[in-house]
Amino acid sequence: MNPFEATEFDLHFMAEALRQAAKAYDHGEVPIGAVVVREGRIIARAYNQVELLKDATAHAEMLALTMAESAVGDWRLTDATMYVTKEPCPMCAGALVHCRLKRVVFGAADAKGGAAGSAMNVLQFPSLNHLCEITGGVRGDECSRLLKTFFAERRSSSAPTGTLPTQ
Repeated sequence: MNPFEATEFDLHFMAEALRQAAKAYDHGEVPIGAVVVREGRIIARAYNQVELLKDATAHAEMLALTMAESAVGDWRLTDATMYVTKEPCPMCAGALVHCRLKRVVFGAADAKGGAAGSAMNVLQFPSLNHLCEITGGVRGDECSRLLKTFFAERRSSSAPTGTLPTQ
């Protein structure tokens, strides 16, 4: 799953994805953030907005892809990398393949539903027309901690919401 090791750039851009995830957290959304990078700069930023938009497809990855396509002026993102705080689901992974993203870097793995090598690997499915490079586990502890805190608060009626976990 990790044929490419994380670089300093990966750590830097995942920090921005984490900032986007914190925005989702603050809005009561599942805290997942994504950024798309092309030629060393961020061309799109997004966070989960499923509840806000009342749209099951409003995942951070999907929103970031739409913004990136608009920024580039094309649906093909062959020279771009997406940084996302949680391993993409099958829907998002399918969209990433169809956009022909060069690389996907994620933080927290998702053993139950991850489609970048944990539960399945849509990003490198042999019969599809494109394969994405994958680097997983970048700042994974931070990404996992944010998700775990969010869901623990949702299960606990007495826990305050909107307070980010400490490092």
